[in-house]
Amino acid sequence: MNFLESFKMAFSNIRTSKMRSFLTMLGIIIGVGAVIVIVGLGNGMQLYMTEQFESIGTNMLTVSIRGRGSGRTVSVDQMYDIVADHPEAFEAISPAVDMMGVKIGAETLPATGVNGVSEDYFAIRDYKIAQGRGLQYVDILKRSKVCVVGNYLNQEYFGGDAVGKTLRIAGTPFRIVGVMAEEGDSTQYSADDVAFVPYSTASRLSFVGSITSFYVTVVDADRASESKEVLEDALFEIFEDDSAYSVVSMAEMLDMMSDMLNVMITILAIIAGISLVVGGIGIMNIMLVSVSERTREIGIRKALGAKERFIMSQFVIEAATTSALGGMIGILLGEALSSVATVLIAVLLEEQMAVTPSMASVLMAAGISVGIGILFGYLPAKKAARLNPIDALRYE
Repeated sequence: MNFLESFKMAFSNIRTSKMRSFLTMLGIIIGVGAVIVIVGLGNGMQLYMTEQFESIGTNMLTVSIRGRGSGRTVSVDQMYDIVADHPEAFEAISPAVDMMGVKIGAETLPATGVNGVSEDYFAIRDYKIAQGRGLQYVDILKRSKVCVVGNYLNQEYFGGDAVGKTLRIAGTPFRIVGVMAEEGDSTQYSADDVAFVPYSTASRLSFVGSITSFYVTVVDADRASESKEVLEDALFEIFEDDSAYSVVSMAEMLDMMSDMLNVMITILAIIAGISLVVGGIGIMNIMLVSVSERTREIGIRKALGAKERFIMSQFVIEAATTSALGGMIGILLGEALSSVATVLIAVLLEEQMAVTPSMASVLMAAGISVGIGILFGYLPAKKAARLNPIDALRYE
């Protein structure tokens, strides 16, 4: 009996007992579907997280200065000098001062953020100016009371014509000189609900004293760790204490979070894979029952000269076919659930994150399902092959 004949016989036996075969496959179906959805969710989260970090800039270092003692700190000029002294490592720098308290007309906007930044900040974050102009060096130098607003403020409060209008920040009037291109969804609490002012002006109005936050972009994101070390060494020379500052690399943070996500997804996939083992045990159990039910058939075939390897291959192929069919149904189920999960995430969480199973995970699931059928079908097949034909013919 060749492979094709064994496969046809296996498929015929599965069709004869549809419900029993389906229940046998159920563990495989659930396991394969769960693994595909979990891997797809992991891929979607990985892509979403990468996009979020890229929107911030994986070539960015975030510097926080805590200082040493009451008077040991670093000035803005010193930070600019560090960047200028290492052109092979650093590209640009922007101090950062956070404020609140925007008022447009008679309405106060407590959720609108105000960021004091330099003229280079828009290039650092790859922000585009849709109307007017961005901040300029002269604005920083003169501590000008000018600002660039996000698209939400422009559309919601100025009818799309904000340039030249005024708003109040911390009780001080600011003239709007530019409008950012849309960055988020142009709704409240999005990346467009923001105003940017010169950091020198923000520092004076908020009475922060020394500026303690900086954004620094590196020349090569792939060498962000090396650039980070250069910056840390320069700050250590100033403070002689590594607890006086912290430098965070967005690229390193992305790598760390990716590693954590991969570990979590792997653990969840292993837990889901337990149902594959349960499904394999179910296949072995049913195949043992099938051997008992077909004892006389096996006896007749052996009496007619069928060799052990033919009997054994028939039952192994039947177990593998059952498992493979369960695997294919599980793959279809996993793909369908992934599509449903993508829609639910968009509706419930209002985030565009696609649950995308990879081709590797689909092929792996298919291979595992066939492998489980062969593995757990081996023992019943071996039992069937070793039956004594005389005893088998007498079996009732």
